[in-house]
Amino acid sequence: MKRTVYLDNNATTPIHPEVKKAIVEALALYGNPSSMHQQGRMANNAIEGAREKIASFIGTEPENIIFTGSGSEANNTVINYIYCNVPDCNICDRKNKHYNKHIITSAIEHPSILQTLKCYERRGVKVTYLPVDKFGTVAPNDVKKAIKPTTCLISIMFANNEIGTIQPVKEIAEIARHHNIYFHTDAVQATGKIHINVHDLNVDFMTMSGHKIYGPKGIGLLYVKKGIKLCPLIYGGHHEKNRRAGTENTIGIIGVGKAFELLSKEMDANNKKILALKQKLKKGFLEKIPDISFNGQQENSLPNTLNVSFDYIEGESILLSADFEGIAVSTGSACSTGSLKPSHVIMALGVSPEKAHGSIRFGLGRENTEEDIDYVLDKFPPIVEKLRKISSVYK
Repeated sequence: MKRTVYLDNNATTPIHPEVKKAIVEALALYGNPSSMHQQGRMANNAIEGAREKIASFIGTEPENIIFTGSGSEANNTVINYIYCNVPDCNICDRKNKHYNKHIITSAIEHPSILQTLKCYERRGVKVTYLPVDKFGTVAPNDVKKAIKPTTCLISIMFANNEIGTIQPVKEIAEIARHHNIYFHTDAVQATGKIHINVHDLNVDFMTMSGHKIYGPKGIGLLYVKKGIKLCPLIYGGHHEKNRRAGTENTIGIIGVGKAFELLSKEMDANNKKILALKQKLKKGFLEKIPDISFNGQQENSLPNTLNVSFDYIEGESILLSADFEGIAVSTGSACSTGSLKPSHVIMALGVSPEKAHGSIRFGLGRENTEEDIDYVLDKFPPIVEKLRKISSVYK
């Protein structure tokens, strides 16, 4: 029987067995959390219990956590709030009520940020897309230079989903604070891989997602600093303290709450093990496969993420060949799958389109073992050699 090795944990993670157990038990909570009867109160109590676990994990109060349908929805909610163009809006209470708005972000953000901002640009919002260096890092000084009198939001992701580079979020947040500008960070990939305390970081908004931390899909989270009156993206009810309408996903919320509870106990040990596996994989590639390079910051990066460019061959061909051997990897963000364009993240590093097309992301997780890495290091060299032999550009 062919071995299966899952190395696409940046796209999604398998559900933790304890999370699965909590979800199954939660199926009995059929009451609407907004209902005042016993069944409704039981569901609501479970939701608030999960909210407390999540808030504790990131160093805040439960009322500062909003449940959404995904990380992408949470990102969109922040941008929608900033765009609110009603001068006498009785919902939000923003510091920056500019009609001629300006937003600063980076060139390597997740599509849920970049595509949303492209849409808002067509509505008149001005956007500055900051470049990154060859390691994928945003320079805080570039942030300072980009600020205008109309700048109302700076949104820089905590850690990149394709190359794992960790950004100087705290330093950028301090710049935003100094200029009285809202700061948002997309921490979907960083959550569970590095310690995050929103009080210490002093961010205004932070996005997280359940299915990246061994929790269920279909549940996102948005941290909103106390005192910010948020304009909801979705209207229709008083749910989430009037900040996100829609009957709460009780099962998903209980599942993600359990995932955060487990992270508080297991995260450090898991990440230590995962980092050792990543280093073994990297060392093995260097020893066994010529003409490769590693993308992104190699030191200040996520412990689980390794992005490799294999010269002279297409990433899609590598992916399909690896899949035939039971190895699951990725050519980039799962949200961009199907695009024939090279990764916007790898291109932003200044590499050629050819090298960008040959990049593969290895996203390790808690279930991976040394035997998995040995298997990958056994199967990948012949895959690369075979594909290079039929490549028209390989000499």
